[in-house]
Amino acid sequence: MSKYYINAAGRKSRINKEIYGHFSEHLGRCIYEGLYVGEDSEIPNVNGMRTDVVEALKEIKVPVLRWPGGCFADEYHWKDGIGPKETRKKMINTHWGGVVEDNSFGTHEFMELCRQLGCETYVNGNVGSGTVQEMSEWVEYMTFEGVSPMADLRAKNGHPEPWKVDFFGVGNENWGCGGNMTPEYYGNLYRRYQTYVRQYNADQPITRIACGPNSGDTEWTKGLLKTLFRNSEPQWHGFADGMSLHYYTIPGSWNHKGSATEFTTEEYYLTLTKALDMENLINRHGAIMDQYDPEKKIGMIVDEWGNWFDVEPGTNPGFLYQQNTMRDALVAALTLNIFNKHSDRVKMACIAQMVNVLQSVILTDGPRMIKTPTWHVFNMFKDHQDADLVESSIETGLVGEGDYKVPNLTESASVDAEGRLQITIGNLSLTEDCPVETSIVGFAGKKACACILRGAMDAKNTFEEPDAVQSEEYKVELTDGGLSFTVPACSIVKITVEE
Repeated sequence: MSKYYINAAGRKSRINKEIYGHFSEHLGRCIYEGLYVGEDSEIPNVNGMRTDVVEALKEIKVPVLRWPGGCFADEYHWKDGIGPKETRKKMINTHWGGVVEDNSFGTHEFMELCRQLGCETYVNGNVGSGTVQEMSEWVEYMTFEGVSPMADLRAKNGHPEPWKVDFFGVGNENWGCGGNMTPEYYGNLYRRYQTYVRQYNADQPITRIACGPNSGDTEWTKGLLKTLFRNSEPQWHGFADGMSLHYYTIPGSWNHKGSATEFTTEEYYLTLTKALDMENLINRHGAIMDQYDPEKKIGMIVDEWGNWFDVEPGTNPGFLYQQNTMRDALVAALTLNIFNKHSDRVKMACIAQMVNVLQSVILTDGPRMIKTPTWHVFNMFKDHQDADLVESSIETGLVGEGDYKVPNLTESASVDAEGRLQITIGNLSLTEDCPVETSIVGFAGKKACACILRGAMDAKNTFEEPDAVQSEEYKVELTDGGLSFTVPACSIVKITVEE
């Protein structure tokens, strides 16, 4: 029996809806075939966007979408992707798969996709191979209202009104595929480039994001912040709002990451052990950020995270297509609970990636589509968006095999705008169910409902069995002081309590 304590009156920090964001790169079948099939496709679409995929993504309330990369961003030249599609430049996607990129999905198409999803826009600019002028003109093209060369060009291409760019990333992974830079060199480039990410509309500010570290590279964080805070000047707060962090959970080596569907119980616990390191990374990089930004005005933006396994047999190695199991679902639940708990510093996150790539929420095969176990986790957790994190703690015990041990339970709790208490709790154990007695203070619960996602560690949805793993109603009992329920092994429970 685990004791679970929730103080609903102990409001801590706002869980930004953007923590539940997504990432779409010109990689494999994420954009083409996944999100975009073109206006002439026999697959039902609206302005080229797959209707079934858009509806599934709207259901989980996608709050923000990052595009066009990833590594692709720092070789992407935006003018190649505007104007009549028959005249757009074709290129080889040298990063991902060596296939032809015809640029039929560009700025206008991305903005149309976000319009259909009803989500915010996160555009990643090109620092690695692009110029300041190119980035400046892209921002002008997208956001300027008035007479200017780029605004006129946008109107000529069919969109007289400007769009709203909510977030703009100044480069991507500039420590690696974005130019193999040093943090000091990139920091100075950032200071220059961000100057020309103009805020043309004071009522619609653009949140500017600097390229932060890869995984545990604290030297990048130190070097970048030292450069941005040159001579202790406070300009950082004036020209940047966030710093990215990338971390992938890889149970094997870089060359042999392990199968997405065929793995041992030891590999299961190894994966969870590595996923749990996300909290350590947030704490380590957050401590450095605190030295420069103790008021936490600058957001940590974890805009690439998720499981990375070997590609499915027989698929293009450069397409990064992998299946999705209950192991992925538990990693998603664990990670999202960590983000919730650290929402004072973590302001946005984007799972990699949205469709058909890495730990995606949707898989497609021609006209067929399935929702992965990770999709169901996002659907269960969506009520945390823009809710207030509240104080909570739970008794846990270690589970696992050999050197790979993790706490058996992961949880977070919030109070949403309607005054409902939202609880998400996962049992990482493969063998032991866990009864839980919950004490809730500051909240007089009168009604509770719950749902559960469960299955064997390798349970998955396929195009032949698309609903093998899905959430279902679950019974929890209201008590005088809280709740009583059991979290089965390898499962995730979401509970809503109303006063």
